[in-house]
Formats: sequence, structure tokens, C-alpha cells
Amino acid sequence: MSRGRFVAFEGGEGVGKSTQARLLAEALRDRGIQVLLTREPGGTPGAEAIRSLLLDSPGPDAGPGWSPAAEALLFAAARADHVARAIRPALEAGQWVVCDRFLDSSRAYQGGAGGVADEAVRELHRVGSGGLLPDVTFLMDVAPGVSAARLARRDGGENDAIGGRDAAYHDAVAAAFARFADQEPGRFVRIDGADAIEATHRRILEALEPLLEAAR
Repeated sequence: MSRGRFVAFEGGEGVGKSTQARLLAEALRDRGIQVLLTREPGGTPGAEAIRSLLLDSPGPDAGPGWSPAAEALLFAAARADHVARAIRPALEAGQWVVCDRFLDSSRAYQGGAGGVADEAVRELHRVGSGGLLPDVTFLMDVAPGVSAARLARRDGGENDAIGGRDAAYHDAVAAAFARFADQEPGRFVRIDGADAIEATHRRILEALEPLLEAAR
């Protein structure tokens, strides 16, 4: 049995990652491909518990929250469990894995915006998850005004503990993602997420056609 393929969706808040990950999983299933649709942090019971620690908005008396270094460690722990208990077994069983966020979100949020050294984030990933990388990483990109309007419609002004950080933080996240894509053009496919949902979905399928051909 051949190994499955691993596709990740990355980007800032409100860029359409979750929608496009779901649409891709549905399209792959329509082609007869077995798919694990998952997310980070999360995807296993242990990782979902860590997700709650990281993202549930703290109460007014909870203090300043996690430091960037503590966040990086928690994300790495969640990812290690996710990879060991869900992603690698699915790939080894020949399934495709479609993941909403993966390593590059830690590099952008805790690294680029939080100040944790990129080599430290990568080393945590090497130790915890064996350095696993997606076959394709789609970087979804939209203008800040578009993402803000989407978040307002989706969340009604309520954000999780990381999504609710200030504009300067999210600008740093976006800049980090753009830098990664410029540095590793062979690993990233940049997608303009401002277009209509179906048009964006078609572009993603077109970009995946070489892998889909190989799977036939």
C-alpha cells in the first residue's frame, strides 16, 4: 500500500483555511480517496485538551496568559500527539490527511509574532513529531480588512485567546507567513483567498492535480 498524502492549510485569522480544508476533503472523498480531515491544535483527545488550554479566552482575573515560549511548548506537545496518534497512522494506511494549520502556524505565531527563535520551534517539532512536513502547504492570504469582516460575521466580535490579539501581532504573523513562502517556494502554494469560495477551491484542486494524477 502506498503512503497517503499530507496537505496543510496555513494563514492568519479569517483567511478561509477551515472552509477550504473542508471543501478539499469533500472533493477528495468524491474521487474515492480516504481522507482524514483534522486541525491544529487538536485532532486527538490529548491535543484537543491542550487546545482548550491555549485558546479558551481567560477570565478577567486570569493574568497575562501564556508566554510565547510556553505556547510554543504546548503547541509542540499537542502536535506530537496529533502526529503520533492520527496523522502518521492515516498516512501509513494510505489515506490523505487534510489539516487546518500545522508547524508553520507555530513558526508564524509563536516565532514571527511572539519572538521565539525559528530554529527553536523547528527543533521542538523535530523532537516531538520527527520533523514531519506536509507534501503541500497552501498559504491562504487576504487583505486585513477582508479577514476582519469575515471574523466579525463568523464570530460576532468574539475571538479566542490568540485570535483576539492586537493588529500589530497579526501583522507580524502575516509577514512571517509571507517570508516562509518566499524562502521555501517549493513547499508552499500561495492562494488568494479573497475570491469567491468556489473559485478558490478550484484553484486549490488545480494546484493539487500532479499529486492527484500520481494517486490514480
